[in-house]
Amino acid sequence: MEKHIVLLPGDGIGQEVINSAKEVLEAIAEEFHHSFSFEQQEIGGTAIDLYGTPLPEATVEATKKADAVLLGAVGGPKWDNNPSHLRPERGLLGIRKALDLFANLRPVTGFKQLLHASPLKEEIVAGSDLLIVRELTGGLYFGQPSERRDNGNAVVDTLSYTRHEIERIVDKAFKAARVRRGFLTSVDKANVIESSKLWREIVEEKKAEYPDVTVEHALVDSTAMKLITNPTHFDVIVTENLFGDILSDEASVLTGSLGMLPSASLREDDMGLYEPVHGSAPDIAGKGIANPCAMILSSALMLRYSFHLEEEAKLVEEAVQSVLESGAHTGDLQIKGGRLVGTAEMTKLIVDYIKTQHPAKCIQDCYR
Repeated sequence: MEKHIVLLPGDGIGQEVINSAKEVLEAIAEEFHHSFSFEQQEIGGTAIDLYGTPLPEATVEATKKADAVLLGAVGGPKWDNNPSHLRPERGLLGIRKALDLFANLRPVTGFKQLLHASPLKEEIVAGSDLLIVRELTGGLYFGQPSERRDNGNAVVDTLSYTRHEIERIVDKAFKAARVRRGFLTSVDKANVIESSKLWREIVEEKKAEYPDVTVEHALVDSTAMKLITNPTHFDVIVTENLFGDILSDEASVLTGSLGMLPSASLREDDMGLYEPVHGSAPDIAGKGIANPCAMILSSALMLRYSFHLEEEAKLVEEAVQSVLESGAHTGDLQIKGGRLVGTAEMTKLIVDYIKTQHPAKCIQDCYR
């Protein structure tokens, strides 16, 4: 398989973790006889410094020609006082819109070695394995421009959705639930908000197309509570943009470390942008101590969702799990009795596992 991947390191530790993902993908390509080509472009604060914009046109054009995009991180205090159109985050919002990346998938999986660091009791969070599917390009964040009234003493924001926008994200969620445990929780505020009433109507219509998936409807406030009290209840959660933003951030802290959480943003043809949940961490940038696991796991999502290479994706995830089980960890992970390593060594351990544990490789070695 031949695929072209655009790398967007962005800011802070973005360059370091992007390099780690690239090394892992090169190892996968070698072991499975794929051909992955890479092209680097700029986004975020780095792009502002170089080109005066958080999203250069060259970046947009390159990503439109790519089979998938890996993004490191954007933002940092250096640009906090910039006007809104020159904030690094505008680059991320812009690339999502330019590529029509309407579906954000954020898996939250508990790693046994890290559960002690969760703010919840281990017995509550143990076994957590859920996927939040968030609509990404509609809703309150992309409504009509906000309007200040009454000399600035009142404000109006607009929450807008079309039937098509809701149908396509709901379809993505049903398909995801179908290949997981077959349980979908649709989250809304249908007791108050009109857009949520339409959302619930469409989910009810769509469930007839997926008879193998069990559906429940839940209000966003009760869901937020249940994520804390009984996270193992959930399999796939689907919701609109604002609710998804809040719930996915809440869920991200359940398992003890932001440094382990990947995400995918997809369009209808499964082309996607993949990025870790963590931020740019400018305080540790360039020190060689950043945790590359979330970026590497994001590349596994790319293999799964954009390239449909399930065996390769599972091997990457297995490699990360195995390295953690060995006790190796970066400074943010706090594995009891473990061995502290830097970015480069953590990456090397994951790559070494891929090269030694690939089934085809083992078979070849056995017959030498």
